Amino acid sequence: MNAALESAAPPAGATPAWAPPPASLALTLCGLHLASPIVLLSGCVGFGEEYTRVVGFSNRDVGAICLKGTTGQARLGNPPHRVYETPMGMLNAIGLQNPGVDHVVRHILPTLDFTETRFIANACGSTVEEYVEVVARFDDSPIDAIEINISCPNVKEGGVQFGNSPEMSARVVAACRKATRKPLITKLSPNQTDIAENARRVIEAGTDGLAVINTVMGMALNAQGKPVLGNKQGGLSGPAIKPIALLKVAQVSAVAKPHHIPIIGQGGITSAQDAIEFLHAGATAIGVGTALFYDPLVCPKINRGIADYLTANGLASLAQLAG
Repeated sequence: MNAALESAAPPAGATPAWAPPPASLALTLCGLHLASPIVLLSGCVGFGEEYTRVVGFSNRDVGAICLKGTTGQARLGNPPHRVYETPMGMLNAIGLQNPGVDHVVRHILPTLDFTETRFIANACGSTVEEYVEVVARFDDSPIDAIEINISCPNVKEGGVQFGNSPEMSARVVAACRKATRKPLITKLSPNQTDIAENARRVIEAGTDGLAVINTVMGMALNAQGKPVLGNKQGGLSGPAIKPIALLKVAQVSAVAKPHHIPIIGQGGITSAQDAIEFLHAGATAIGVGTALFYDPLVCPKINRGIADYLTANGLASLAQLAG
């Protein structure tokens, strides 16, 4: 290199003047500012503290955390076994074990650092009245938003029946809408005939966002032909359900987009490539759950991969990618 070129070259490690600005991963979801498109899914991180003791994990790497499903009164959950590994996935039948909404609001929420990320409550119930009770209690709390879990496949009453009926889904959402001023996100079940129709009905009932999808109903048997799970059936999650989830996000997006209703796309996301596919399918944000069980530090990897993809394709923000 001659002297003229050497004098013009930037110092080692400096950003060349021609380099594009870094892509932004920030977005707005239901009126909330998120620093990342990643939402940690309900049931996978307890009440927000499960991963704080993992060296290298930071809540600042995610846009929001969905807390564990919460009911009006404390529940012990299902008998064991509750979790079973499957090829490319996991079956779970926890059964909504939780200490009840009053305990969560009084004793758990005050321990969370709301300056690090957004926290979303997950409201569950066996009756419309119980959903309203839980939502109203969270309305009088610092929680940022409330996810309505009308699609839980591992309890024998309540959620799964509500989630598989567009009429019942709309009734729950309409009742909860009257009980809170906070953003409502409705979690939709894949275990139904027409998820797009269900989405349309809950949008009309007043939901601010949609989470697509919940787990897929499944079963595991041992060598003697007996169910492995104490509940006999449970919810299948992980990479095995990704093709199903992608299709459901695309179907729901066709209904949600004209109403400007954001979607948290979820189901088998383990990498930046997976996340990008969900964003192309119509998701605004992406949910990560089962992947955390075998790679607790997957979130910063997904963030870096999405940012690199945006930069490589000349995109400055996620909004230019969605759909």
